[in-house]
Amino acid sequence: MAGFRRTPRGVSARFTADQAGILRSLVAQVADLVGGPGSAEAPVEGPGEAANGGLPADFAAILGTDSPPEPPEDAVLARLLPDAYGDDPEAAGDFRRYTEPGLRSGKVAAARTVLARLPAAGGRVRLSAGDAEAWLRSLNDVRLALGVVLGITEDYEHEFAGLDPEDPRGAYLHVYDFLTFLQETLVRALR
Repeated sequence: MAGFRRTPRGVSARFTADQAGILRSLVAQVADLVGGPGSAEAPVEGPGEAANGGLPADFAAILGTDSPPEPPEDAVLARLLPDAYGDDPEAAGDFRRYTEPGLRSGKVAAARTVLARLPAAGGRVRLSAGDAEAWLRSLNDVRLALGVVLGITEDYEHEFAGLDPEDPRGAYLHVYDFLTFLQETLVRALR
């Protein structure tokens, strides 16, 4: 795979069926983790579209805040939805209460954009600037989630270079490396 490249109409990349399948699976899993089961398949609403009785979606999310003020116990969710104020639990809880629903819905919407643009059988993907930004956010979420599961640290490249072929994490580290490559080429193509 050559990664993303700039085209006259945006950015473009070609995916094999295997690459598309892995990426679609991981993106859907993160969307379901963040938004609840089935979130990846729900219909996509654009920003500001009515979701509850004609109210803009973002406003309806603010009014319906019933998110817990505590950070999630799940390590992956805690990484995807971090505390804004690590030294002030009360301020962190208030901030989380009012921002977490929007953050969750934004992550799910970005994942849905990836799933809508990436053919399950692979092939060429062409992205507008807006779609590319959603892809960047979703790829980052998947990398963060996978990084937590694999225990990836800043020394990742050194660890990856010295990977024992028998290490059961090997295939997953290759996927993580693939996601990093996609994200880097997409950023370069958008410059």
